[in-house]
Amino acid sequence: MAIAEVIKYEGDNNTFVWKHPCEDFNSLTQLIVHESQEAIFFMNGQALDLFGAGRYTLETQNIPKIGKLLNRTTGDQTPFHCEVYFINKTEQMAIKWGTDSKVQYVEPTYGFPIAIGASGEMSLRAEDSRKLLIKLIGTENFLGREKMTSFFRAFLMTRVKTYMAQYMKNNAVSIFEIDEHMTVFSQSLHKQLVPDFADYGVALERFFFTNIVKPDGDRQYEKFKELHFRQYADIAEAKLRQQTSVIDAQTEAQKTVIASQAMATKRAQEGYTYQQERGFDVAQDVARNEAVGQFTNMGVGLGTMAGVGGAVGGVVGGAVNTAINSANAPAQSVPAQAVPPQDTTGDELAAFKKKLEKLSMMKEAGILSDDEFAEMKKQLLTSIL
Repeated sequence: MAIAEVIKYEGDNNTFVWKHPCEDFNSLTQLIVHESQEAIFFMNGQALDLFGAGRYTLETQNIPKIGKLLNRTTGDQTPFHCEVYFINKTEQMAIKWGTDSKVQYVEPTYGFPIAIGASGEMSLRAEDSRKLLIKLIGTENFLGREKMTSFFRAFLMTRVKTYMAQYMKNNAVSIFEIDEHMTVFSQSLHKQLVPDFADYGVALERFFFTNIVKPDGDRQYEKFKELHFRQYADIAEAKLRQQTSVIDAQTEAQKTVIASQAMATKRAQEGYTYQQERGFDVAQDVARNEAVGQFTNMGVGLGTMAGVGGAVGGVVGGAVNTAINSANAPAQSVPAQAVPPQDTTGDELAAFKKKLEKLSMMKEAGILSDDEFAEMKKQLLTSIL
């Protein structure tokens, strides 16, 4: 054994606790502790001192040469046993965890039994070095990530399974919307697990759900999955059809506005209004389809037709004037015996109705005023009485 040893640790970051292989070292041995570490000095089975970052001289009862003579009485083994443990204080991230079996519960939305699992990651840090060594390490030489996770697996699985089933039942969370709640799962489980880890001197810095294992492929699960997403698809499709109908209606309305503006521009350029155009159409129809004698009986003269206005009124008035002149011309003589006597009461009533309808059309078109309409209606009634 050297007179004085140098004890230090420069291992990887996957280690939580590491015991230096040099034991029973002499007094004046140098201990070097890095910034991210702590070291505990054990003497005769007791954790005596906790060292932070720096260099230290260890004082033991092992004295060079003298200690060698004393060891002969104990079979060359020193009675002054000493050792050093290094604790890595860095936060170790991306430590994976996962449920060892599925969580069985009844899906609250559709009421069918289902089994799901969960997995994720967590980050741990050695917080209380003395407590960690005494409660978890004992006399072992090494504690890494896998072994640390195995120590906490039992209550980790119990907490996760119980919490998931209770949360989804109490909050009526559908299995098809569970991914939206993983942040809530992570935050709530983290709070519940912190005291469990702290009891062993370990700080649970972060805890995450990263995946919910669903029973994909299961016949019953797939049936309800299709039903769930179909309802949203139908709603989206109905909204799309409604929006399309609104767009079509707006398009047709805009077409009508454009056509009306174009027609209004055309009338303005040709010098007449919509009322004049409508009156011309009505008067032209009357002049084309009615007998000239009916106009005479109705008392419709050129002055009335001229009221249509402008050039249009002149055209209508001319057409009616020609018809009236033809009616006033001497009629060809027809032998009285060629026309058999008839009862004309029904024909006169039908003619009256037709004349009255035409008068109404001319009133609506603005050709006749209310007073003119009333006067002509009165003349019609007088003519058949």
